[in-house]
Amino acid sequence: MKLVLLSGGSGKRLWPLSNDSRSKQFLKVLRNEAGDLESMVQRVWGQVDKIGLSGSAYVATGKGQLDMIYSQLGADAPIIIEPERRDTFPAIALAATYLYSIVGVSLGEVVTVLPVDPYVEDDFFVRLKDLEQAVHDSSADIALIGVKPTYPSEKYGYIVPAEPIGEAANVEYQRVSNFREKPREDQAKLLIEQGALWNCGVFAFKLDYVMNLLIEKGLPIHYDELAKQYHKLAKISFDYEVVEKAERIFVLPYDGYWKDLGTWNTLTEEVSYNLMGKGIISDDSHNTHVLNELEIPVTVIGLSNIVVATSADGILVAEKSSSPRIKDIMKNSDQRPMYEERRWGWYRVLDYGTLKDGSQVLTKKIFINAGKNSSYQLHHKRSEAWTIIAGEGELMLNDKLIEVKAGDVIQIPIRARHAIRAVTDLEFIEVQTGTELIEEDNIRLYAEWEEIALLAVR
Repeated sequence: MKLVLLSGGSGKRLWPLSNDSRSKQFLKVLRNEAGDLESMVQRVWGQVDKIGLSGSAYVATGKGQLDMIYSQLGADAPIIIEPERRDTFPAIALAATYLYSIVGVSLGEVVTVLPVDPYVEDDFFVRLKDLEQAVHDSSADIALIGVKPTYPSEKYGYIVPAEPIGEAANVEYQRVSNFREKPREDQAKLLIEQGALWNCGVFAFKLDYVMNLLIEKGLPIHYDELAKQYHKLAKISFDYEVVEKAERIFVLPYDGYWKDLGTWNTLTEEVSYNLMGKGIISDDSHNTHVLNELEIPVTVIGLSNIVVATSADGILVAEKSSSPRIKDIMKNSDQRPMYEERRWGWYRVLDYGTLKDGSQVLTKKIFINAGKNSSYQLHHKRSEAWTIIAGEGELMLNDKLIEVKAGDVIQIPIRARHAIRAVTDLEFIEVQTGTELIEEDNIRLYAEWEEIALLAVR
């Protein structure tokens, strides 16, 4: 079995900690068994590894999340790159072509797809192996995992099964009758009485099923070719485009803990602390959480059932029951991400503005982990000034290698080729000045320091 973990999301539901480059699955707000903070994607990857499936697992993600994935899972994490964000049908179709044409997976092999961020116990992933067996034994086009509901939720979709019709490896599975998307509470109660299950977005199929669908639609079955046409694919979910049109759909019930931590009220139910970062919560504030990424303290006095989240992107103060509204409130925001993790470390935007002459100025604090380096790059529309504030490193500037340390100030003119490697943990302040301060003006020449070092003028 091959496992495809879908990593997407716009970063609006857990604003301001999440943004377009750091979606909810990357927020380090959960504590692991050692007591360290970890993200949802790190938690899930660890659970996949526990049951021995990490060697068969791939993360499907867009180019904008690559650095975040590598930062949190390591440089060896197997990635399937989507050219742009286009919903789950295009993402799964592209992943299928990657497994077929790049990895060489057999058409008869089962592929199981799931979100990268479910909050579940380890036995949920054991159930994935049962799902694989159910695909083989039931002759299903698509097989799903459905969670046995614990209450009549209006937030989830429901899978309505028919009568139990078979058993695979002593595990019951059922034919699916129909689907209901986010019903009212009274309707959800009736559905649960009929044996309906929560749809947790997990499904499995034999690879040839999706490959044949692509052929029927006149789409390429080779990854490189489909990637070229990716922008033409309809933005539609796999559920609507494939699952609900399949003739033979089966569901495998899961009777265990499962939760979508997609809103502040559900997320704070699972964090083991009330205060993260600098701050104070008064004793008469009940069920209140403060998650503070800023260096300034946050104090909450006499307020209950609220969440306060602060980051370089903004400040949120919300009643927990109202916190899901943040997605709609922020849906039209086009604010640039003020904090990003990269494979070499992280940066935080400290200030951004426009001068009277129309030129833009952006100030960042940048941290590079010891032994890591930025890419060798140049910019056509901006110059930069760096002030090293901590640590030691090596700077490559126009093919000249220079040692740098705390207190050094470096000027990088427009179109100057430059990269830096941290010998020890390295921090510096970067001030960009130019006509257009955009990511597209990063012209990357080399990524690995071994290649960059060879350019040094002796």
